[in-house]
Amino acid sequence: MKTDTVLKIEGMNLLSTYLGLVEAERFVMLLQREPFDYTKWQENLFDNMSVEQIHKSATNLRIKN
Repeated sequence: MKTDTVLKIEGMNLLSTYLGLVEAERFVMLLQREPFDYTKWQENLFDNMSVEQIHKSATNLRIKN
């Protein structure tokens, strides 16, 4: 398991890469302003996907990275 510091750095790097620095900062601020329940979000994350679809998506992401 990664430390909190490593996770924060890697997360911000990913956000900055895909959103750009300004939009990444804006995204972080939006999360801080609104209540966000990560556990509840995770419960519905894969609701409409089959195991095969999840596997294919994960495999494609791993190949891409």
